[in-house]
Amino acid sequence: MPSCLPCLRLPPLVLLAGLALSLAGCASAPRAPEAATQNGPAADAAGVEFDAALEIALVQAERLRGDEPTDLAQLEGARDRLREAARTCLQLSGCGVDRVLQGYERLAALGLAVGEGFESAAVEPEQADGSSLLHDLPEAARSITLLNGRQLSELIELNTPVKHAMVDWLTWMRPQLITAWVQYQYMRHLMWPEYEQAGLPEALLFGILAKESGGRVHAISRAGATGPMQFMYQTGLGYGLGRVDGFDTRYDAQLASRASVRYLNDRFRELNGNLELALAAYNGGEGRMRRIHQATGGKPFWNPQVFSQLPRETQDYVPAVLAAAWLFLNPERVGLEFPQVDLRPASFVLANPSSLNELTLCLGQGATRDGWFRTLRNLNPRHAPHIVLPAGQILNGPQSLVEAYEQHCVQGDRLALAQSLAAAYQPRQTPPAAASSSAATYTVRAGDSLHSIARRHQCGVEQLARANRISAPRYLIRPGQRLQLDGCRRN
Repeated sequence: MPSCLPCLRLPPLVLLAGLALSLAGCASAPRAPEAATQNGPAADAAGVEFDAALEIALVQAERLRGDEPTDLAQLEGARDRLREAARTCLQLSGCGVDRVLQGYERLAALGLAVGEGFESAAVEPEQADGSSLLHDLPEAARSITLLNGRQLSELIELNTPVKHAMVDWLTWMRPQLITAWVQYQYMRHLMWPEYEQAGLPEALLFGILAKESGGRVHAISRAGATGPMQFMYQTGLGYGLGRVDGFDTRYDAQLASRASVRYLNDRFRELNGNLELALAAYNGGEGRMRRIHQATGGKPFWNPQVFSQLPRETQDYVPAVLAAAWLFLNPERVGLEFPQVDLRPASFVLANPSSLNELTLCLGQGATRDGWFRTLRNLNPRHAPHIVLPAGQILNGPQSLVEAYEQHCVQGDRLALAQSLAAAYQPRQTPPAAASSSAATYTVRAGDSLHSIARRHQCGVEQLARANRISAPRYLIRPGQRLQLDGCRRN
């Protein structure tokens, strides 16, 4: 996840070579050890030739970038040699796509394009679209096009499944889309730098967040996927998420964003840099997508041989993410208006003992649409909403929330009423298990997951799974199943 495509909301730079080939993970990802031995000496020789051609191209590009006198014949010769070396390298798996993408990334970092020649990145997109270089990078080229802001919009407009998903987002799912956008803006300073550093588009981050959790940090799916980016527990462990001092870091927006970058990077390497296949793996499982990818000879997501083998959820998931990304880039084209949001991150110190519930009450609605509860929860994920926090506790929020706190929550009538209301509020207790003969058992209800049950009863998922002989990593349970709550807190 390589070079930095700043943000798809900005006018797209025409970095036709290497652009966001970040998606293939090329800059940061080493080639698989076995790749170097494939195709033998021919691949080695092709790699040496490509590297040499690239160095010459970089010299010419630097001269052009610095307005130095440039010999046109040398410029065209460097271009032709590089393109020919790239074609040869791409045909040999031991030389491979990764090497070419890494090289083109280095040129892209100079703000230059590689097409019929070396051109300034200010070239009009229409001129660059015809570059035959894109035809040299088969599936990877589609990923470039897909991740370049303006071209992303045009590509998705032609795709019927994505249009269908756009209708959903703009009708009955519009409130979820707007809420996700608002909450993402408050968390942007935590999440976006992880994608930006990896060279991944901001629109992709938003699309995944909107579809996975709707911008709710504490979201938990029926299957047990948890957090803003919805990681299963075992998968999260493999990407740096887990329990730290009793806190499940899948709830941490920054760490979850970082983990999703790593996960996508791995999928891009496995799936030829194909964005749709990587998203399908995100939803349907990497093992399934690897098998389908190999069995179909690397066909793209939309190919019927691939699409028909996927569960309905995954068939819907990929277009939904792409549609949300498109709407993030082009709200004005469909009359979508995202609210203005305070992007100034800040923190404050509690002057009085208080819970997040109480703070929400005294803060009022202010300039928000839905009040401050979700924002407080998202930016302070370690704290349960009803737990009273001590004076002196540092909490996070946008600057406008901090100003509202100082105005309404330090003293005064609104604070007194909020304290009274919060004191009267008691979290609902888990009802006793139906027909249970012991307080240390629980009967699974529709919508439960092992993770939600473990969290509710304050015990570890693995501990609960072992006590009931439930297999990881999916931790499947069924309504009506009676669980032993050994080691859990009794309610």
